[in-house]
Amino acid sequence: MSPRRFTTTAAFGLTAALALSACASSSSDSDTDSGSGSGSGPKTVAAAKGEGKTLTVWTMNGDYTEATIDAINAEFTKQTGAQVDVQIQEWDGITTKISTALSTDNTPDVLDLGNTQVASFAANGGLVDVTDYKADLAQGRTWLAGLEEPATVEGKLYAVPGFAGARAVMYNKKIWAEAGVTKAPTTYDELTQSLDKIKAANKAADFSPLYLPGQQWAAGMQWVWDAGAELATQEGDSWKGGLSSPEAIKGLNDFKTFQNTYSTKASQGLDTDKPDWNQVFADGKTSAIITTTGSLAKVMELNPEIKEEDLGTFPIPGISGETQPAMLGGSDWGIAAKSDAVDLALVWTKIAVSPEFQDKYVYGNDGWIPNSTEAIEAAQPTLSEQLKGFYDAALNSKATPAAAQWATIEGDKSINEMFSSIASGSKTPEEAAKELDAHIADTL
Repeated sequence: MSPRRFTTTAAFGLTAALALSACASSSSDSDTDSGSGSGSGPKTVAAAKGEGKTLTVWTMNGDYTEATIDAINAEFTKQTGAQVDVQIQEWDGITTKISTALSTDNTPDVLDLGNTQVASFAANGGLVDVTDYKADLAQGRTWLAGLEEPATVEGKLYAVPGFAGARAVMYNKKIWAEAGVTKAPTTYDELTQSLDKIKAANKAADFSPLYLPGQQWAAGMQWVWDAGAELATQEGDSWKGGLSSPEAIKGLNDFKTFQNTYSTKASQGLDTDKPDWNQVFADGKTSAIITTTGSLAKVMELNPEIKEEDLGTFPIPGISGETQPAMLGGSDWGIAAKSDAVDLALVWTKIAVSPEFQDKYVYGNDGWIPNSTEAIEAAQPTLSEQLKGFYDAALNSKATPAAAQWATIEGDKSINEMFSSIASGSKTPEEAAKELDAHIADTL
């Protein structure tokens, strides 16, 4: 999922979160094997000599701050002697622009990619297979599954986790307290009991204890994953939809029950934009939404009477007894297959994803969720109450299938329509799942 959907915490001033040219003209004189995954076993990113050379890095507008990129570049130049040409890219038309760039000899060397974009570029042969370097690039840490899995195509790693944004419940603590709920739920029973109390205390027909638009498929999938099902799985050279499995049908029924009980009937056919669900929350028409960090700032902007201390967050407890797997968006670093400076690109990438830069800059300066479970745990003492729920949610994460054509499924809104049809009752979960599974098989 494109990381533009997630707003950095630094952007909305939650102060507690902030405690903390052309490609190189020739390959470097390093003794590292810069070829893609040879299958010869684990490799170490070797020191590279880059005096007089320039590495080209594409970053997406809004992803990393200038201070973070400058710090990475300074360490890279210190280690290699090479310079860095950073080119900031806009989101509009970026998929086509990257595809074109990766097919030319004048390609950027390192690219900032949305985590669900990786598979399509890898399938076209545009990215270096960095599987052999995985252990060295991870540097003793465990990457978040929602970043690593979509970058892993047919068992090969084609991009390295950069940062994440996760979904969690954001709730209005005042509305909850007025209904007699003074702490965040940690089990599914506690969640439904809390929402039942809020529903009983707020009788207006247009009020939702938890506003959950029927088309909000990224949230709906969390019930499916919690039930033990997958969106799609690869079988040989083909993909098979997983929504018709008994586990998935259970998850879809659980989603329908929850949505119908705690959101308005009018929301069953809606997405999050019309009406803007942040406005719904700001207007007091709901006590909670399943959202990302960007909503914290947005609702305070829309309603200045809502203060930071009025907002709470928590990961969604699952029926399984664990937190629901959260749909993770975020950014991965990919290396262009046509780069003639792969050795330098590996050094730059290793610095960018290193524990030091994840802790001090990606989290500490930019406010993103860092790329590993260890980094999230290290951040816990400095997290604000408002951010903690999102970070906790990221510890159990999923993402969309690592399939080259997955973007088509998101683009044609077929998955939105499946969840909406189930929420509204226009189709049974079995009917809706069967149709989407067939579409997934045909498309992927």
